[in-house]
Amino acid sequence: MAETASSIVVKHPDAEAFVASLLEASGVPTKNAKIVAWGLVQADLRGVESHGINRIPSYLARTRNGVLDPKAEPTITQVTPVVAQVDGNNGFGFPAAHAAMETAISMAQTFGIGMVSVKHSNHFGMSAWIVRQAVDAGMMSLVFTNSSPALPVWGGKSQLMGVSPIACGAPGGENSIPFILDMAPSVAARGKIHKALRRGEKIPKGWALDEEGKPTDDPERALKGVMLPMGGPKGSALAIMMDVFSGVLSGSAFAGGVTSPYDMSAPGDVGHFIVALKPDLFMGLDEFRQRMDVLYQRVVGSDKMEGVDRIYFPGEIEQLTEERRIREGIPFVQAEIDALNAEAARLGVEKIRQVR
Repeated sequence: MAETASSIVVKHPDAEAFVASLLEASGVPTKNAKIVAWGLVQADLRGVESHGINRIPSYLARTRNGVLDPKAEPTITQVTPVVAQVDGNNGFGFPAAHAAMETAISMAQTFGIGMVSVKHSNHFGMSAWIVRQAVDAGMMSLVFTNSSPALPVWGGKSQLMGVSPIACGAPGGENSIPFILDMAPSVAARGKIHKALRRGEKIPKGWALDEEGKPTDDPERALKGVMLPMGGPKGSALAIMMDVFSGVLSGSAFAGGVTSPYDMSAPGDVGHFIVALKPDLFMGLDEFRQRMDVLYQRVVGSDKMEGVDRIYFPGEIEQLTEERRIREGIPFVQAEIDALNAEAARLGVEKIRQVR
């Protein structure tokens, strides 16, 4: 989104407080409301508006329709010293994923690695905020999830696999930033289609096909069709991999069975797979961080192709966006603010505070 003078700007603490107040008014326990709010605002700060606070109207609609339990608390079962399972109990995906990573980190601090499978969860927003939870604890991580059908398998034409993000991370060194990768196996995340529809924008051709299997720049037609996998069969295979590790393994829905967060007919039944790993298992931590410094410097210092001014490390553009938006605020369009304030009016809480 272009950050222009016409944008409506909200400071991130005000955005967090506003979202938490909406959630608490909807019956979400305070601790969980703060986790959800933090995860959503992290997406907006990093420029991933498709997974930011504009998800709130659809989330709250699901609670009102009884297909998401706002009061649910995740429960944890220890399987082995390094393996656990979290049952989201059909609550918000954010607290379930947060509890899973917290548990994985705790196990990794003692045993070097921790693996947690999550079942009966829901959409947890941007995966990078969970990777960030591990990085902040000095851990490497893998964060997998499955999602509702939006992508055909290679050679097919109907929605079957989810646009399920692949995310991982590692702490940086003294002279480098953390490595944070969060990407969809499709050409673009499906949330970007919803964002374009919400803002009345076109999408690039090559992102999706309409119901007739034709390329389209119309987000409404794209949402009735299919997303396109990146790299053809490679993107399709990665989406299937997410379903194996997140859905099949966990006992949650899989093979097209996950319900969309925009569908009010049934629980999501999303599955996740989360791993935390100590970075000093095979060498000292100082050496690991020095090696990350070398990697970072060699990546960003690579010879540039024609037309490229700067090479970025994975997650670096988002980090720079976050730094700017922490200073200046998060930009929204009027339609987005109106939708959020409509929820506030419905729940009897104060409207979102704006800078301009």
